[in-house]
Amino acid sequence: MQQSPRTQEVERTSPSGYLWVAIGIALVAAGIFLVVRPMGLPFLALGIVLIVLGAFTLAGLYMLQPNEAAILLLFGEYVGTDRSEGLRWANPFYKKQKISLRSHNLMSERLKVNDKRGNPIEIAAAIVWRVRNTAQAVFDVEDYDEYVRVQAEAAVRHLASSYNYDEGEDEHSTEPTLRASQDKVTQALIRELADRLDQAGISVEDAKLTHLAYAPEIAQVMLRRQQAEAIIAARSKIVHGAVSMVEMALKGLSERDIVHLDDERRAAMVSNLLVVLCSENDTQPVINTGTLYQ
Repeated sequence: MQQSPRTQEVERTSPSGYLWVAIGIALVAAGIFLVVRPMGLPFLALGIVLIVLGAFTLAGLYMLQPNEAAILLLFGEYVGTDRSEGLRWANPFYKKQKISLRSHNLMSERLKVNDKRGNPIEIAAAIVWRVRNTAQAVFDVEDYDEYVRVQAEAAVRHLASSYNYDEGEDEHSTEPTLRASQDKVTQALIRELADRLDQAGISVEDAKLTHLAYAPEIAQVMLRRQQAEAIIAARSKIVHGAVSMVEMALKGLSERDIVHLDDERRAAMVSNLLVVLCSENDTQPVINTGTLYQ
């Protein structure tokens, strides 16, 4: 699809307004003087003209604060953008539309979307943006504030559907997730926003996720699943450690020739050691006064 041509910003520097304030006041004062003093009809007419000219001159004054610009329009035609600071003056026929160049902070609402795996999640983001090209922001979109809000929501939704919430059952997966890969997810969000907002002359300074959770309807189920996975992982480490310790004990007994065990006694010792090492409760020793063969 062919994109519409983008409006190019034209930089226009206006003169300082202090000189024009003096000129305007002088014209008005001179006009009042001629009107008040009875010097004849020609001087009266000249006084009125001077007052009107002085008021017209003062009408061209406007003030710009730091990080503020003015779009100058002449009967609907874009003339340029003035980024100067302080009291300025331009053609009184110009329409001066002020626009903020400061950084804006947008907090998106909590959106309920599905992640890449299809699980319903809730996600929200904070976005810092500012106007880069004043002409594009004013003329290429209807309302750049609303445009940023809509595109930010679309970007967050697309981001959520492009990643899994977490690793799930595949703990060894190298694929980035929303929970575990915050840096990569943040960079992806910034790139997506920059592409979407470039049409409006908006630059994205920062973006980050402020809320990320499973949707309430599956939150408890997922919590139990995570708890179960944690228990299984802990048990796996306990068993692995216990097996290593039993192996070390048998090897030490054999190398030091402390006791000779046949297969049945070895199996009994392994069973007892594993019970002691893997049990959640304290084990109670039992003294066997007999043998395994009686």
